[in-house]
Amino acid sequence: MAKRKGAAKMLKVTLVRSTIGFDRTQARTVEGMGLRRIRHTVELPDTPETRGMIHKVRHLVAVTE
Repeated sequence: MAKRKGAAKMLKVTLVRSTIGFDRTQARTVEGMGLRRIRHTVELPDTPETRGMIHKVRHLVAVTE
């Protein structure tokens, strides 16, 4: 396995609003990111896939680098 230069950049994503009242697919996206409850924070790799998930639920989450 080849080593990368430096560690992959990570993003801290925090759920700040409930998914109740929003589209069901948005709730599934929040679950897919590993967020379980309000103020729960997870670290996710900074990839185009993760950025797309964040973009879909940007009104429900807060992101820090």
